[in-house]
Amino acid sequence: MGQPVSVRLDEQVQTTLEEVARSRGVGLSTYLRDLAAAEAVRICKERIRAQSENVGRYVTRSKKAEAFYSDWGMPGLDRGNVGDKG
Repeated sequence: MGQPVSVRLDEQVQTTLEEVARSRGVGLSTYLRDLAAAEAVRICKERIRAQSENVGRYVTRSKKAEAFYSDWGMPGLDRGNVGDKG
């Protein structure tokens, strides 16, 4: 289990978030925890995409890396269904 976090919200922000939480049938703490968890997932996916892009750029600039990946092929390419319209 994680550690408690204390957050100070101005009155208008708190009122708005409480209204949204209530409309979803949860308390403010649960709503804020869900928001934070969703944001953490988004950040992790963003980092993975950025790292994948870095690998892709490296592979396009490195003959050694290109040769390494060329042996793997591309999923679906051997079956001819990548980019098929139907």
